[in-house]
Amino acid sequence: MLARFVVAIIAVVAIAAGVLELRGAANGLRITHTQAGDTPVTIFQPEAKAPAPVVVIAHGFAGSQQLMQPFAQTLARNGYIAVTFDFLGHGRNPVPIRGDITEDETITSALLRELGRVAVLARTLPDSDGRLAVLGHSMASDIVVRFAMTNPEVQATVAVSVFSPVVTATSPRNLLVIVGALEPSMLTRESLRIVNLAAGGNAMIGATYGNFAEGTARRLVVAGGVEHIGVLYSRDSMEQSLQWMNEAFGRQQTGFIDRRGSWLALVFFGLIALAWPLSALLPVANVTPVGANFPWKPLLIAAFVPTLLTPLTLWKMPTSFLPILLGDYLALHFLLYGALTAAAYFCVTRFARKRLGHPRPSFFAATNGLAGPGKMPAMTASRRIAIAAIAVAAYNIIAFGLPIDAYVFSFMPIPERVPLIAAIACGTLPYFIVDEWLTRGARPRWGGYALTKFCFLLSLALAVALNPMKLFFLAIIAPAILLLFLAFGLISYWSYKATHHPLPGALGNAAVLAWGIAVTFPMVVR
Repeated sequence: MLARFVVAIIAVVAIAAGVLELRGAANGLRITHTQAGDTPVTIFQPEAKAPAPVVVIAHGFAGSQQLMQPFAQTLARNGYIAVTFDFLGHGRNPVPIRGDITEDETITSALLRELGRVAVLARTLPDSDGRLAVLGHSMASDIVVRFAMTNPEVQATVAVSVFSPVVTATSPRNLLVIVGALEPSMLTRESLRIVNLAAGGNAMIGATYGNFAEGTARRLVVAGGVEHIGVLYSRDSMEQSLQWMNEAFGRQQTGFIDRRGSWLALVFFGLIALAWPLSALLPVANVTPVGANFPWKPLLIAAFVPTLLTPLTLWKMPTSFLPILLGDYLALHFLLYGALTAAAYFCVTRFARKRLGHPRPSFFAATNGLAGPGKMPAMTASRRIAIAAIAVAAYNIIAFGLPIDAYVFSFMPIPERVPLIAAIACGTLPYFIVDEWLTRGARPRWGGYALTKFCFLLSLALAVALNPMKLFFLAIIAPAILLLFLAFGLISYWSYKATHHPLPGALGNAAVLAWGIAVTFPMVVR
């Protein structure tokens, strides 16, 4: 009891300290929200009014303007006016993308027009001095490059995690390329190719080629120790972007650099730690812990069968059935993976019962409080499971969702996305129910939970390898999925230890994963 109390105090202090630091990053700024047509726009500018260049900042695929806050607040705290926005189909923008992810021209043209509308609004802001720069990440790196090449008023461009086939040796003007050291090698090669156009084929990291006065400056920066998402929080990325803008616009002001990565980590560490003492408040759903209690051999069979069969089965199947890019594939992958895992489980337990005389663990009996020497009335067990599941799901979604929505990416759904949460939950629910049942029990196999998560990620990797053009982005977000499995896996473990039943943790994990997918991936009309 004392240990839980101490952990709770430490967790609350960590959360409070992290949130205070994150809020403090906006000190000295005026932050206003507006719209360019239907496009949500946020403006970051110094409280001290003075004419300044405007930097329009664009997020990448499946992102939202919150992801770009580190750049926006770094630049605004150093005297610039920074403008972020949600692209079509992303974040809180209610207008979906029209077309398919492979239809480059259709989608690119629409995103370029939207960036143009935001740039027009940005240049007409009262404190704008008329000068303009653009910064984009991933998908938006190509969009800002194309925009800068056709709009000579853009004096500087920063392309983060860039892939853009249209770059020439002299256009766009004053181009800084940033890539994370841990990003896929194809992005590093593309960054080198772009800078080599101006360097004559001998580009060196950190060296500047050309000159700013003529608009031919170009530089490659590798942000140390970060991947595709971490590059947006890297100190290297912030410092180099600010320095590039200062050199392009002839400004000297330097000071604040956004360092929210460590403070976000502190907040989420606190939230995860707080779940342990709070789990003691959950009602006990079963007298004795229930679960599959699989030995290693059947557990390995149940884990690896869906790993191979799921991507092979979905390889040639039509998987575009929801108005959300890639989210529908993920939902179907979860659903089929869960179904195949359940089939493998029942086959293995049937064999064990017939040939070896082992009893088959009954999930439904345990649900009704019929397992264990001390029996609970059926309705009482059901109510306890429901209460625990609602509590875990609410904690996962609300406690984590509020700081995510404020400082990471858009997490609170607009009305158009609410039905998508329910649809995707139809896939995540079967997967997590079966997975929690397999990996929990009175005598669970140590490492079993990690094994099944590794197998699921491996199945996604195989799916990407079979269909890289459509599913490549899943490889980029794999680290984020791994972090979700780790964080919410701990919470589901603690809920299991408290309730003795796998359902509350399973339902809580399924809810937050379905929610996250539905609010993250872009809406589309095909």
